[in-house]
Amino acid sequence: MDRPQPRPAVAAMPVYVPGARGAQDGLPPVKLSSNESPFDPLPSVAAAVAAAGEVVHRYPDMFAVELHERIGASLGLSAQHVAVGGGSVAALQHVLQAYTAPGDEVVFAWRSFEAYPILVQIAGATPVPVALAADGRHDLDAMAAAVTADTKVILLCSPNNPTGPALRTDEVDRFLAAVPRRVLVVLDEAYVEFVRDPDAVDGLAALTRHPNLLIARTFSKAYGLAGLRVGYVAGDPELVTPVRSCVTPFSVSAPAQIAALASLSAVDELLERVESTVAERSRVADALAQLGWDVPDAQGNFVWLPAGERTGEIAAALGALDPAVLVRPFAGEGVRVSIGSREENDAFLAAIRSL
Repeated sequence: MDRPQPRPAVAAMPVYVPGARGAQDGLPPVKLSSNESPFDPLPSVAAAVAAAGEVVHRYPDMFAVELHERIGASLGLSAQHVAVGGGSVAALQHVLQAYTAPGDEVVFAWRSFEAYPILVQIAGATPVPVALAADGRHDLDAMAAAVTADTKVILLCSPNNPTGPALRTDEVDRFLAAVPRRVLVVLDEAYVEFVRDPDAVDGLAALTRHPNLLIARTFSKAYGLAGLRVGYVAGDPELVTPVRSCVTPFSVSAPAQIAALASLSAVDELLERVESTVAERSRVADALAQLGWDVPDAQGNFVWLPAGERTGEIAAALGALDPAVLVRPFAGEGVRVSIGSREENDAFLAAIRSL
């Protein structure tokens, strides 16, 4: 029977797998599968969102003018250096819409953020995944070698989701020196606030050294606005302007814009919460090491268990507990475990010891 058919690239796309949410019966699960903040919204942010609920019958600011200005000011840049979207995923999609077309190639590390190959194929471009090094780090030499005349964009993820290590300043500078200036490089820093490696690259500082670089950041993780979807890319206005042209009108809702603005006003309070998560990350990683796990350098709000063929078995066993401990398995590779509250982390550690 004849039926409308999608583009072949869309039909062949991998499916994004969200973090498990648990069964509806039994005790509430310990949800460590989605890299969410374990903290409730700050009272000031919650109040701002509640007030925004009274005007949701009106369209939001189509261009999020004030939010662009405030984000730019927080980075020491102008509003013209910033393109805001419905989460950093949407902002990355707008980058690919602006800079790639069928026949173009996009290079990225793999395993990395699982949305990358999906976004590339939605844009009609060709994904070029490059295997990580054995320690869960980007193999930047191999990525540079993968660049061809058809390469238009390179995606770097620091810290790398799901394995955890951050890219270092010296290696990123060497890499960008080796990449043709015609290639756009996007440094995805969704977890930048959690990084404590003193040698880790600072994407904002790197913008001044590399004219073909953009950075991508989000309010979903450290700022705890995962449910409202606000993210952005930043860089030279000449690079950012085409991205802004691709942003869907009204894509950032009024509550999301207001919550992001309130969060920028409460950044010190929010970063105190980040320090709590970083301390818990160290505690969990140390406990896992004592159990014999070879955990890669964790610089996000999660840790990585390189479980290989045992991945499915471990995730299923944790999910079968009551309460279930929900983690994010990547079949045949490993398990990503978000850092939750101390009580949630204790529940995970007790469960993993029982295995």
